Amino acid sequence: MFHQIWAALLYLYGILLNSIYQCPEHSQLTTQGVDGKEFPEPHLGQWYFIAGAAPTKEELATFDPVDNIVFNMAVGSEPTQLQLHATIRTKNGSCVPREWIYHLTEGSTDLRTEGRPDMRTKLFSSSCPGGIMLKETGQGYQRFLLYNRLPHPPEKCVEEFQSLTSCLDSKAFLLTPRKQEACKLSSD
Repeated sequence: MFHQIWAALLYLYGILLNSIYQCPEHSQLTTQGVDGKEFPEPHLGQWYFIAGAAPTKEELATFDPVDNIVFNMAVGSEPTQLQLHATIRTKNGSCVPREWIYHLTEGSTDLRTEGRPDMRTKLFSSSCPGGIMLKETGQGYQRFLLYNRLPHPPEKCVEEFQSLTSCLDSKAFLLTPRKQEACKLSSD
């Protein structure tokens, strides 16, 4: 009898803790977009990669040699495509250009990466002004990525991102140094 009462008390205590320590809300972006503009229009233009978080360090390893990354998102050659151009400034000073195409999912902000059928990208709002959060999942990895319109957003933005992703079981965290000047984006 004592064990049943003890188990019931522990169960109630767990429910109470769960209700007190819930993850902060992060809402997935909708096709309504922001300021009355339909997705993806408010998200076109230049973005800076700020930070990443994942359950393990291995899921962020691709970003270890990175000092900074600047992206440009534009409408692709078809209305259901987004064209991304990026330049990666490595810690050794090199500039590495990259480009890829996202395919839009009708009625959603979910993105599929051309040539990578296993990869899915979901867009989430950020409490940080000029910020956006992505959740990438693929074969054997899941990671959250923080982007901002500014190369150096307020520190509070990074702290909130780290707190949120930690609550979502991301134990590894990576902050890009952003100590070097960003590489020029190609004009293609």
